[in-house]
Amino acid sequence: MPVISMFYGIIVSLYFADNRQHHQPHVHVKYQNAEVVVSISAGKVLEGRLPPAKMRLLLAWLEIHKDELLADWELAASGQQPYKIEPLK
Repeated sequence: MPVISMFYGIIVSLYFADNRQHHQPHVHVKYQNAEVVVSISAGKVLEGRLPPAKMRLLLAWLEIHKDELLADWELAASGQQPYKIEPLK
């Protein structure tokens, strides 16, 4: 599970070949003891939850980097190493 970005304690990862369970491009996100799976295109929570303030930061970052995330999703879904994406500043 490659970590593609980290900011404000939020860790964003993509799993290799992870297109079976949720059937759409998504990221896995951890913050302290909380975990969430969020679709890249719509920013919809597919599973789990984050504290509201951290969720807002994550959604802003997803919107800014949507094209890069979708490109990384294609790489990871085919078993290739995704690229790191700049954190939210």
